Amino acid sequence: MCGIVGYTGRREATPILLEGLRRLEYRGYDSAGLATISGNCLHLRKKAGRLAELVRLVSDKPAPGTLGISHTRWATHGGTTDVNAHPHLGGNNLVAVVHNGVIENYAVLKAQLEAEGYVFRSQTDTEVIAHLIAHFYEGDLLEAVRKALARLKGTYGLAIVSPRHPGMLIGARFGSPLVVGLGEQEMFLASDPSALVGYTQRAVYLSDGQLCVLTPGTWEILDRDRSVVEASVHAIDWELEDVELNGFDHYMLKEIYEQPEALENAMRGRLDDTDATAHFGGLNLSPRRLRQVDRIILTGCGTSYHAGLVGEYLFEELSRIPVEVEYASEFRYRNAPIDQNTILIAITQSGETADTLAALREAKRKGVPTLSICNVVGSTIAREADGGVYLRAGPEIGVASTKAFTSQVLVLTLLALYFGRMRHLSATQGARIIEELKSLPDLVRQTLECQETVQQVAAKYYQVHNFLYLGRQYLYPVALEGALKMKEISYIHAEGYPAAEMKHGPIALVDENTPSVFLVPRGAVFDKVISNMEEIRARSGPIIAVTTPGCKDAVCRADDVITIPEAPEYLQPILAVVPLQLLAYHVALLRGCDVDKPRNLAKSVTVE
Repeated sequence: MCGIVGYTGRREATPILLEGLRRLEYRGYDSAGLATISGNCLHLRKKAGRLAELVRLVSDKPAPGTLGISHTRWATHGGTTDVNAHPHLGGNNLVAVVHNGVIENYAVLKAQLEAEGYVFRSQTDTEVIAHLIAHFYEGDLLEAVRKALARLKGTYGLAIVSPRHPGMLIGARFGSPLVVGLGEQEMFLASDPSALVGYTQRAVYLSDGQLCVLTPGTWEILDRDRSVVEASVHAIDWELEDVELNGFDHYMLKEIYEQPEALENAMRGRLDDTDATAHFGGLNLSPRRLRQVDRIILTGCGTSYHAGLVGEYLFEELSRIPVEVEYASEFRYRNAPIDQNTILIAITQSGETADTLAALREAKRKGVPTLSICNVVGSTIAREADGGVYLRAGPEIGVASTKAFTSQVLVLTLLALYFGRMRHLSATQGARIIEELKSLPDLVRQTLECQETVQQVAAKYYQVHNFLYLGRQYLYPVALEGALKMKEISYIHAEGYPAAEMKHGPIALVDENTPSVFLVPRGAVFDKVISNMEEIRARSGPIIAVTTPGCKDAVCRADDVITIPEAPEYLQPILAVVPLQLLAYHVALLRGCDVDKPRNLAKSVTVE
C-alpha cells in the first residue's frame, strides 16, 4: 500500500523522486522519505506526515545525486514518526532500503541480527531487511540481496541502493507490485505506473520472485537464481494530463466528472451491432467453453465487491446463470465446492489487491477458469488470470473509487449481454440493450447536473453522525456503495441496507437526526420502496430521495429530492451512484476532511 519510486540516470534524482511520490501519495501518507547517492556519499532525508513535510526538509537540506530511492508510507509496523519513515539503512550506512509489504518473521530475524551486534533504531519490519542485506554483503550487492530474500517470509516490493555501487538500483518483488520504467540512459522503478507518466511510455512489470538490476544504460530481470528472465515491454498509454487535477479542486471530483468519458472508453470497440452482442478481445476462453458455464463466482473487495453484487443481478437476469458474490478475503480461506463448469471473475481497479489476487490463485489451484475485470494494464491480476477485460478508465488517484465502480458495472453488463446472447437472449433483445448502452454516457452527463442540489442537501446534513442508505434489487448494492463513500471520506457512520430489511432491526436507529437516503427511481419495486419510505416518515426520520422525474409519490414523502434521468432498471445503478458520490464529496468538504487522502486508508491494498 506504500508508494515506491526509484531513479538512476543522468539527471538529479531528487526532483524526479519527489514528483513520483506526489503522484503516489494516495498509496500512503503517514510519512515520506528518500535516499540519494552522489559519489560515495549517501544522503538520507525523511519526515513523518504528508509529503509536503519532506519537500520542506529537502528544500532546507538538499539531497544531491543521480541515483535514489523514495517512499511514501502507510504504516503497518511502528507509529508515524521520523525514525520509522523509510528509507532504512543497513550496516554502517552500507545500504538503503524502501519496502512495501509485511515481513512476517521479522521478530525472529531481528533477534538474530541483534545477537550479531546490529543496532536497530526503528520499530519497522523493514529495517530487518536492510541489516540482513548488510550482513550478507561481501562485495556483491545483488548476491547479498538474493541471500537476504531467501530468509524472508511475507510480502515485499523493495528498492535498494548502496554507496558502494553508484549507479546501481536493485528491485525485488514478492506479493507487492513493482514496475520498471525504461528511459534513454535512465531507468525508473515504481510501485505504480502512474509515477512514470511523463518520463517514459515503456514499462516492464515484475512477477513474484523476480529481481531487477538497473543502471542508467542497462536493465535486467532475474529470477532468484540470478538467471536472466525474458520480460515483455508494455506501453503506458496514460498521458500527463490524466494524472493532473486539470482545474478541479480534488482528484475525486475530477474522476466523478470523468465518468461519461470512462464509460465511452469501456464500450469502445466492444458493441457488436451486427450480432447484437458484446465483443471482447482478451477472454482467452472459447465460446464453446463459455457456453458450458453454469455457475459464476464474482469476487472483489470494497467497491469492487459492490460492483460484483450488481453483476449478480445482471448475469442472472440477462444470462440466466447462477451467480455467487464472494468477499475475496473470505473466499481465499474457504473450502468452497467448485465444479468443472464454474468460472471465477476477479474484479479490481488496481490489479494488485492482495486478497483478490489470493482468491484468484486459489481458484486456479482448483482448476477453475479465471477472468479479471481490471483497470491497470500489466498488473498482476491481469497477467495471472486466464483472460480478462480492461476498464480503460484511466488512472484513478482519489482513494475513494468512483469512475472505476461505474466502469466495472458497465463491463459486467457487457459480459452479461455476451453470455446472454450465447444462451437465451434474442437478437432483438440484444440490439435493444446495445442502443440503451450507447445512451448511457449522455445520461450520466445529465445526472451530473444534480451537483447544485446535492450541495444544498450536503449543507443541510453535514453535521449529523449517521446516514442510512436504502435500495432494492439493482439498487441495494448502490446503497452499500453510497454508504461506503460517506464513511471513507467524511468519517460519518453510514450503513446500506435492502429497503425492506429496515423493519427487521435497523429501523431502531431512525430518529430526527438520522437521514435516510432512498434510491427510488421508477421501476418494478417502486411501490414497495414507497411503503418503506412511509415507515421512516412515520418515525420522523429525514428522507433524501434519489428518484426519476415525475415520481410524485417519492417527492411528496421526501424532505429532499435529487433527480436522475429515466433509464432501464439494469442501468440505474450507474446513474444512481453519481449523486451519492457527490453527496459524500460535498459533506466531506464541509466537514474539513481531506477528500483525496482519507485517514487510515490507502488506494491499493497490497497487504492482508
